[in-house]
Amino acid sequence: MCRLLAYLGSPISLENLLYKPEHSLMVQAYQPREMPSGVLNADGFGVGWYHSQKDIEPFIYKNILPIWNDINLLSLSRYVESKCVLAYVRSATSEQSLDFANCQPFNHQQQLFLHNGVIENFRKTLHRKIRSTLTPEFYEKINGNTDSEHIFALLLSQIQINKHRPPEYALRTTLLTLSEMAKRYQVEASINIIFSNGNRLIASRFATTSPAPSLYWIRDDQTFPNSVIIASEPLFTSNWNAFPENSIITVEADCEIKIEQI
Repeated sequence: MCRLLAYLGSPISLENLLYKPEHSLMVQAYQPREMPSGVLNADGFGVGWYHSQKDIEPFIYKNILPIWNDINLLSLSRYVESKCVLAYVRSATSEQSLDFANCQPFNHQQQLFLHNGVIENFRKTLHRKIRSTLTPEFYEKINGNTDSEHIFALLLSQIQINKHRPPEYALRTTLLTLSEMAKRYQVEASINIIFSNGNRLIASRFATTSPAPSLYWIRDDQTFPNSVIIASEPLFTSNWNAFPENSIITVEADCEIKIEQI
C-alpha cells in the first residue's frame, strides 16, 4: 500500500520535502509506520510539480526503481522548487505489473492525481464495471492496468459530466459510485486520493470498511510556514491532524482548509 505526499504553499525545494524530514517519503519507502499491508514501498515512485508560470502542464519524474536507488533524484530535488508538489512511493498490488504505465502520479492537462489503497480482487470485480461507466475520452486514455488509474479515469469522467459543479462534487460522486459497486460485488475498497490543478489540493480519506488507510494534514508548521502538507504518515514530530474517516478536504491557494464529511 503506497505512501502519499502533497504540498501547497510558498515555493520549496523538492529536497526539503522528499529527503530532509526525519520521517520523509524516502524513509517511508523502506520503513513505513502505518501500512496495513506490506512492509516496503519498493515498486517505484513518482513526483509531480508545477512551474510558477501559468498554463504550463505539471512536470513529472517517475521511476520503477525503489526511490532510494534512483541516483538522479537527489540532484534534481536540490534544483527544483515549486509551490505545489505531489509525490508517492509504490507498493504494487498483486497482479499489477511493475512498469511506467502503472506509476503515479497520473495526469491529465493541469490535473495531477495520486491514489493510495486497493480495490479487492480488482481485475475480476470492478475493472469491467468501472470501464463501462467512463466517458469515451477517458476510457481511451487508460494506459496501465491499475485500479488507481481507473479511479482517476472515473473521476475525470465525473468532472466532465458535472462541469458546472465544483470538483469536490465529482470526487464525492466518484467515491460513492465506487462504494456502491464494491457493495454489489461484495469486495472491500480503500480510496485515499489527492489531486490538484496546481492552485489547490483536494483529498479524500475513504474506505468501504473501517479503518481507512491513514492520512494526515498540517498547516503553517514552523518548519514549513505558509503551507499545507498532506501525507500518509507525519513527516516530522509536530501537531499533525488525522483526516476524519470518509471525508474530503479542500486546501485553497491561500491555505484555507475546508472539511466535508461524505
